[in-house]
Formats: sequence, structure tokens, C-alpha cells
Amino acid sequence: MKILFCPTEASFQIIANFSRRELTYRYSLKVKILIVEDQFIEAKSLNLILTNAGYSVCSIARSVSAALTIIEKEKPDLVLVDIFLQGEGTGIDLGKILHERNMAFVYLSANSNRKILEAAKSTEPYGFMVKPFRAKDVLIMLDVAFYLHQHRLKERRSLSAEEKVLSVELPKEFQHLIGRSANFVSVLDQARMVGPLDTSVLILGESGTGKELVAHSIHKVSPRRDKPFIVVNCGTLPASLIESELFGHEKGSFTSAAVKREGKFELADGGTVFLDEIGELPLELQVKFLRVLQEKEIEPVGGRPKKINVRVLAATNKDLEEEVAAGRFRIDLYYRLNVFPLLLPPLRDRKADIPLLVDHFLKKYGTREGQLTPVLSQEAMEKLVGYHWPGNIRELENTIQRNVVLAKGALIESLEMPASKKIAVSGNNENRFKTMIEMERDHILAVLESCNWKISGKGGAAEILDVNVNTLNSRIKKLGIEKEIIARKG
Repeated sequence: MKILFCPTEASFQIIANFSRRELTYRYSLKVKILIVEDQFIEAKSLNLILTNAGYSVCSIARSVSAALTIIEKEKPDLVLVDIFLQGEGTGIDLGKILHERNMAFVYLSANSNRKILEAAKSTEPYGFMVKPFRAKDVLIMLDVAFYLHQHRLKERRSLSAEEKVLSVELPKEFQHLIGRSANFVSVLDQARMVGPLDTSVLILGESGTGKELVAHSIHKVSPRRDKPFIVVNCGTLPASLIESELFGHEKGSFTSAAVKREGKFELADGGTVFLDEIGELPLELQVKFLRVLQEKEIEPVGGRPKKINVRVLAATNKDLEEEVAAGRFRIDLYYRLNVFPLLLPPLRDRKADIPLLVDHFLKKYGTREGQLTPVLSQEAMEKLVGYHWPGNIRELENTIQRNVVLAKGALIESLEMPASKKIAVSGNNENRFKTMIEMERDHILAVLESCNWKISGKGGAAEILDVNVNTLNSRIKKLGIEKEIIARKG
């Protein structure tokens, strides 16, 4: 049967990794997509993108009941579902049904309410697409969704977690990532799958879980492997210099700009940029970073926009959904990054890997000290396995290195353990002080809620705050304050 869709550049990378049987499957079936969206303009826009790309749109439904009727008749291969719909039932209700039926679906949304996001994620969609729709983003998301759906079907045919681990064959670029726990190997397998694609990847996990190592492995199995891999730690860059560091600057663009300088994105042209601690990126720079993802374009400080060709990998130990709900992280940027999330498990959830890691670090630091590789007594190993490791693998490595230095023989019987055993294991610190920007945002939000989101006029937020209406609107926009929509659209 003739193919009814045109693969994007990303899909060619996917196809390159398919077996002959999978390739035949992909090209031999009619790919039908159902759009479930009650906004006429957005539905038509999405339909135009899909039909121009060669997909077959079987219908557009505006309610859950209409969608279910069409699904029974048309049997679509994938469903695009708006979270808020007319009539009884939401897109999340439909998502639950699609998940139970093992049907592929992607949500259409721009909502930042944490409860809604959690409810939507619990239905296990293959992704979220933010409005307004951009053709390239839509097509890449569909490539990823179809690929993940095939992988999920294979997983469900496996008999057990152990069988899944045994069946995973990781390339040599992943061999330095030590561990055999099912939850860890599963993440590495996902990283292997997304490697050849050119899509963004968001790597989540606590500090010390190995996010940068995984990012580097993804780069090494990508078509960009021979190009630069540039690491940027957003949390360590001074706020006054972060824009110049990322995007570069022209000579004389500010006081200390004595010479022209290329930014990290320009240095990575043709390769990969890894943005660690992306949650620390200031709101005003998130807009410019979004432009990089959407337009593949940067604007140096004091310069003109220029095109670049980079793949973006990002990582954070923050809960970005909480940051979105609090207005500290743009929801459109979150969805652009969250096309393919990878969640690295903390070391306390993969304790079976601790002996393997310990052996690796003993060899690494024992050899470095010019002595025979030391070994641990059974009691010492049990002590390591029993510890909760809030600093994860990094803390374990430091502990082993310290004890190798202190060892008086080839056998280490007693260990000097980390002094602080009560560090919070979460990446978030609930007792931290809020920044001035966070305080301002919370205050404006509280006033808006107290006056039912009335901004101007008698009793409005501008009057209560004693500021000009235009000034308040500007601050609301800059701080990313949006009225949360909890009820369904009617």
C-alpha cells in the first residue's frame, strides 16, 4: 500500500533504527489521525498541518462522545486530544479510555495548573503539544509518539521486568553507565532510542544521578556525534552575564565588551548544547531560549539575529511542573523541552547497583593511588547499601575516594561515612527564602485573587497596589501571571 504521510527529517533518523519488519509495518499501513478539538480555528490549523504533511485526518470531533463514536467507526492510529472540551467529559476523561484501550494519543494544551497536568500525565500520553501549533513541532511529536507506541507494545509483550533488562542491548556509548537495575536500564534504553532523533530531551533527576553522562551518551549515538558537545550550567552563570554566555555579544555592546565573543550556542553549531539546571534560567531569558528551540535562531547582545543548527538537551533537579504553576518557568518552554522526558532514578531506588558502582570506584581510585585495588569487607558493603545517599552517585564516589586514601591495607573493614545523613533527598528546599521577584509575584497574585482578577477601575488591583494600570499589566506579563482555569470550558 502506498505511504500516506511524508516523514520529517527526524523520522528518517527513526527509520534508520527500525528493523526491516518494523519498516515494512510503518509503510504498509494507512496512518489515520483523529483530532479532538472544540476550537474551530485551532482544529482547522492542525488539520492543515497534518494534511500538508500527507497524514490522513479521519475526522474532527468536538466532544468526548463524538470522539468515541468516530473511534469505533474509523479506528484511528493516533488521537490528538484537547484537554478542555465542550459537553460532558474532558480530554483527560477521553485519555483514560484511550489508555485502557492501548491507543496512542497526544494532548493539546497550554494549561499550567499543576493538578490538571498531574491528572493528564497519569493517563500516560505520548506527549503534549502547546498552542498555537507549529508544523515542525507537530510532525516531530508525531514521529516520537508513533515510535514510543511501538516500543510500548513490545514492552507489554514482555513477561517480566527481568526479561526486559535481559533483552536490552545498549551500544558501546552507554557502557560506561554502570548499573543493571530494571528502572535504570529502562531509562538508558529510552535514551538509546531517542539518541538518533534530533528532538529535544529533558533529563530529570536529583543531583548526582548522572544526568550529564546520559546527555553525553545521547550525543554520542546521534548523527551529531562528531560535532561539539557544549555543556552550560545555568545555575552557576551570573545573572548579568548569562545572556552573553549563551548567545554571545558584539564588541562595545556593553561596558566590558572589549572584543566580540561567540556564545555557547554558536560554539555548538552543528552539534549539541546541554543546558544543566535549566530550571535556574531567568524568566526574561526563557523567552529568548524558546526562540532558539522554535526558530533555530539566536540574537547576540548588541548584534543581529543569526541562524544556528543545534540540538538541545536539558536537565534539572527541580520539579518543573511546580515551577510552571508558580510562574517561575514558562509553560510553552516546558512543553517544548518535554517532548521526550527521561527520569533518572535516585541511587536509593537502585541499591542493587551499589556493589557494581563501588567496585568501579575502588578500581578507579585504587589504581590512581599506585596500589593494589582494595576490597571492602562484607560489613562495609552492607553499610554502603544501607545508607540513603541523598547526594546519589556523586556522594558515593566521593565516599569511596576518601576511604581509598585513608585505607591502611588491601582490605577496608571500616568506613568513614558522610557526616551529614539528614540532607533532604528532594531537589526542592521548602524552607528556602523566596527571591524578591517571587515575593512580588505572590503579592500581585494574592491581590488579583482578592478582587476577582479585576485590574482597572474602582476596587481593582491597580488601585489597591497604587500603581498605573499599564505598569501592572506589564508586570503581570513579565512575571508570567495567568489566571488559572480550573473549570471545564462550557
